[in-house]
Amino acid sequence: VWLKSNANHLLLIEGHCDVRGTNEYNLALGERRAKSAMNYLVSQGVQASRITIISYGEERPTCTDKNEACWSKNRRSHFLVKPR
Repeated sequence: VWLKSNANHLLLIEGHCDVRGTNEYNLALGERRAKSAMNYLVSQGVQASRITIISYGEERPTCTDKNEACWSKNRRSHFLVKPR
């Protein structure tokens, strides 16, 4: 709702993955994750032209432990908002 009512802001959606899988697979998965988030926002009325997506795959983890609790934290979309 905030993004829809604040049309003077742009959004960058970053797609991230855990370390399992190849780098190529994780980059593609991160892109699909970011695109899915973008598609949802567009379906809610946010203009697609205000949204940029990027995939970092496994390159920017929030957690580096080797367990499911950590891996689940790295499977995410990260949103960055800035004024136009």
